[in-house]
Order: sequence, then C-alpha cells, then structure tokens
Amino acid sequence: MNAPSITRAQIGRCGELLTQYRLLRLGIDSALMTTDSGVDLVAYVPGYREARTIQVKTIEKPAAAGGRGKTELTWWFAPHCPAEFVAFVSLHTEQIWIFTLAEANELAQQRPAHGLKAHLYMHLEDVRTRSGHARTHVDHFDDFLIERRLPAVLMNSPPDA
Repeated sequence: MNAPSITRAQIGRCGELLTQYRLLRLGIDSALMTTDSGVDLVAYVPGYREARTIQVKTIEKPAAAGGRGKTELTWWFAPHCPAEFVAFVSLHTEQIWIFTLAEANELAQQRPAHGLKAHLYMHLEDVRTRSGHARTHVDHFDDFLIERRLPAVLMNSPPDA
C-alpha cells in the first residue's frame, strides 16, 4: 500500500510547525499567524525588546533541476514580503536555513523580470556551468542552518535592561 500524498498546504504547514519546533528547542517562543499575509511566524526571544517576523518556504523533497537535471533543493519566494526573515525548509532531511530577507534576495539565483518572485536553489551534487564555474552547492549554505544562526540572528536588538 502506498503512503498517502500530502497537499501543498500540508507541506507548508509541516514546514511552519518544524520551524516553530526548532525555534522552541533553541529557547525562542513563536506563534503561527492565522492568515496568509506574508508572515508565517512571529518569534520572540525572551529578554529582547522586539518580536521578529518569519516567512517559511517549504519543499517536501529535492527535484531535478529544470525537470531533467541534477538534483537540487529549490524554493520560490516573494522578494518584497513583509517578513524580516525567510526560513527555507526541506522536509525530507528536516533541515532549515534562515536568512534575513536582504540575504535571501542577494543570494537568490533567479529573479524574473516581473519582480514578484525570486528563486533560491541549492545543488545536492557538484554542478558546473558551461563556463566552468561551480554553481551553488548545499554545503555553501551551512552557515545559514537554523542551529548556527539562532538565536543570535533574531537577537540583533539590545536586550531589555
């Protein structure tokens, strides 16, 4: 018997809940938003003055680049979303990378002309472009893994006195 497939909405909710769980394991309280306004989670670090907003983008598993290429993790996101941070979640490995919105925009490899979406991807295999330059490999993003970035990245405002 095949396992039931889950919907895109369920994949998204899994990513939000996984991110919320990992934040809590790091001592950071967060709450899910009830409406889709471009912010999925509001996080609060005890002892700090401001809450932080996070957009969560989730994929279930890697995909072939362009449908036939090498395997990659790939997410589309809104480059002008109201959240301060974007968390990129891969459910198959339960890995989470977190970027400021500015970092996500800077590192996105594709930005269609209409400017409504940006594309961030991470190759799982070594891939070379026609010109011989290495493309972005998942290992290049290790410093953005949630355990390495938090809570420091959320605590960029001075603590309460």
